[in-house]
Amino acid sequence: MRQERNPCVYILASGHYGTLYIGVTSDLMARLWQHRNGALPGFTSRYKVHRLVHFEMFGDMVNAITREKQLKRWHRQWKINLINEANPEWRDLAVGLGLPPLASRGRPDGP
Repeated sequence: MRQERNPCVYILASGHYGTLYIGVTSDLMARLWQHRNGALPGFTSRYKVHRLVHFEMFGDMVNAITREKQLKRWHRQWKINLINEANPEWRDLAVGLGLPPLASRGRPDGP
């Protein structure tokens, strides 16, 4: 049985206006699980960039990869503007897709 592919470009953030990561995948839910559970060592695990703040679905992987490369070339402010257009509160969109909320990382000096 062949796995259904759903090409997607996604942006993760460490928090509101935090560190950003742009990626591409054919299985968004599996990739989010990998990021959140440390199965992908590297940038996102080192900087705790796990909040899904933007994603775009595509009909094929070629277009998804083209969009990923485009977004990676953008200035940071353009990326922030893109996120703010559809998700001004920088909510974790993964919760709406069925993943549990991220654990709160409160500061020792307050919430």
